[in-house]
Amino acid sequence: MHENVYTADNAAMLLIDHQVGTIAWTASSKTGDIKRNAVSLATIAKAFDMPLVLTSSQEESIQGPLIPELAKVAPKEYAARVRRSGIVNAMHDENFAAAVRATGRKKVIVAGITTEVCVVFPVLQLLDEGYDVQVVTDASASFTKIGDESALRRIEQAGAAIVSTPQIISELAVDWTTPRGQELGQVLFTSQPVSVLLRTGWRWFWAMGLGRAIRGARTMRAS
Repeated sequence: MHENVYTADNAAMLLIDHQVGTIAWTASSKTGDIKRNAVSLATIAKAFDMPLVLTSSQEESIQGPLIPELAKVAPKEYAARVRRSGIVNAMHDENFAAAVRATGRKKVIVAGITTEVCVVFPVLQLLDEGYDVQVVTDASASFTKIGDESALRRIEQAGAAIVSTPQIISELAVDWTTPRGQELGQVLFTSQPVSVLLRTGWRWFWAMGLGRAIRGARTMRAS
């Protein structure tokens, strides 16, 4: 295993401003995909005891509360979310910065809404403070595709890695045949649209030992 790998034991998950109103403003990605992937990240963190920090901005205004799906999969973290008064850079909020540092992790996985306002600035500060950062682009979005792409370019040029939810799942899984790999396989398959699953070639995944995970995912979908 290479030395810079992200694991459930050395990384923390930071989800920024996945709020009902804010997500509705975005146009760079499908809102259903954003929600599904954000919830998948929270689910992964909870399943493997990764520190999970949630934050929101101006919930009492048109941004609204965090999406209810996060409360369902991470009720403790939802209740403990850092409710910012309007500070753009979440790392400028003393409570959020303290929560991040309290994780004791120097590798962080970040996603948020919007990429160009609520993600880029805390990520730049985290990099300045010596954190290794992965930004999950398919669990983040912006008002426009141009805005999203420009924010991601700035983040990447500063030193963050731009990744997707399946990349995060695969990196944490390490081996699909292990109990952890099987569980993460279920998260992967339940988090993606059916059309994506068909394009990925399910027979190849089955051959890799994910058959049981797929069967579990089908059971979860049916329930």
